[in-house]
Amino acid sequence: MKQDGIKKTFCTTREAALLLGVSVGTVQLWVESGVLEAWKTVGGHRRVMRDSVDRLLHKNSDRAPAPVPASDIAQAPRPLCILVVDDDVNLLRLYEANMSRWPMAPAVMTANSAITGLLMIGAKHPDFLVTDLHMPDMDGFYMLRVLRNTPELANTTVAVVTGLDHEAITQRGGLPGGVEVLPKPIPFERLQAIATDIVSRGHFQVPAANRSSARAPTAH
Repeated sequence: MKQDGIKKTFCTTREAALLLGVSVGTVQLWVESGVLEAWKTVGGHRRVMRDSVDRLLHKNSDRAPAPVPASDIAQAPRPLCILVVDDDVNLLRLYEANMSRWPMAPAVMTANSAITGLLMIGAKHPDFLVTDLHMPDMDGFYMLRVLRNTPELANTTVAVVTGLDHEAITQRGGLPGGVEVLPKPIPFERLQAIATDIVSRGHFQVPAANRSSARAPTAH
């Protein structure tokens, strides 16, 4: 007899992807990286433990937003999307208050943990990711290593803002190539220059009155 009231203890990678709002490829990567617990059937198919999916979904009170369909991402123009990941909520407020005043009027999202950041990246595909490295549970080092081959991050510019020096970062295994490391206190001028450069290379929605400053050449 079928017992509809009993919850399955596992799900397929496709079902996990729908629950988490990310792609199947991202779920497979998270399984390989140990973010999600899974096992393989005799036929070689992955089965993801449902409780590990639930833990990821409920790790933080701030749930990831609904996923953005690929067709919507391709449509333009749209505002530059920035995601900031830091466990200090006061710094997140500072980031949001400062960045929201930039000439390109970006859409600024924040996550107070690396796990929430993973979910938001999979759901919203940010153009610019700014993250701290020292965070509880999953730190920024591990998050960036997980994201290195994540398809949702293929077109994302990444900057790290940290109090760690080059030697300390190297001792922790370093960072993926292409990640710019910036020192604390938060260098908003440099972050804005990076955002301006991204806008100059893409097709983004920018307020008419601010177009000249928002697309100005980046100063190095």
